[in-house]
Amino acid sequence: MKQIIFLFFALFFASCSTDGVKSPKKSPKKLSKVNILDQEHKIIDKLKREDGISISWFEKGTGEKLNDGDLVQIDYKVKLSDGTVVDGNHLLKSKKSSLPFVIGFNMQTEGWDLAFKELRVGDFVKIILPSKFARGENGLKDRNSKVLIPPNADNLLLVRILKKDTPTRLVDGTKVWLLEENKTERLKFNEKTQITFHGIASSQSTQFFVNTFRSNQPFSYKLSDYGLVPGLRKALINAKKSDKLYIVVPPAEAYGSKGYLDFVRPNESLFYSILVMDVTKI
Repeated sequence: MKQIIFLFFALFFASCSTDGVKSPKKSPKKLSKVNILDQEHKIIDKLKREDGISISWFEKGTGEKLNDGDLVQIDYKVKLSDGTVVDGNHLLKSKKSSLPFVIGFNMQTEGWDLAFKELRVGDFVKIILPSKFARGENGLKDRNSKVLIPPNADNLLLVRILKKDTPTRLVDGTKVWLLEENKTERLKFNEKTQITFHGIASSQSTQFFVNTFRSNQPFSYKLSDYGLVPGLRKALINAKKSDKLYIVVPPAEAYGSKGYLDFVRPNESLFYSILVMDVTKI
């Protein structure tokens, strides 16, 4: 990975080799040499929220209003006030034309979720996030302690909301998006197999309270084992080695009105990013 830290996508897409894995949907077209995010655009509307977040529209979409639990495909760049680009799908080696973003679960900083809920599918905007809604007084450093985002720095986000993705399946209220599928693998997770997976979990109030990529300690479960919330257990059925999934679990299929320690408040939904490492017979 480059010195630039991709502020959440590097975590969610970090994985071992995924030979034989194909996306279940047709891949977006390659980007043109001159990226639309780098061009000058006329502002056609503005919004200044009471919290200080400002949004300027270059294009206004006519699609659905965005809400918590929606997965949207975004084309984006994050800049500092001096123009330095610190994040964006174009910085990835694969130079993806979009990346999936689930609203309301702290996949980025709080400002992203607040701003996105002002948007619609088809919007092309510039968002200015005051530092308290970006990286705050701590800023951001890489693993070598090099400063990537200075303390108290405002962030400028250029983003296009390209589309809203319908879940691949809906299981008792749990939304499952199969981002990448290993179509060459036949062995599936069920009562006769065991699954090993890396995962990141966030609630609507707590970011990344589980992150096995960071600890390098994947989970292993059989269907008969305890420890998986009901919605996640159901979502993983029929998953295969190297599958990548995003999952949103409603409160009734998670921790309900009791919550979980300090990580999940009562009646909060959960978000999971899952990479299946292996499925084996038992």
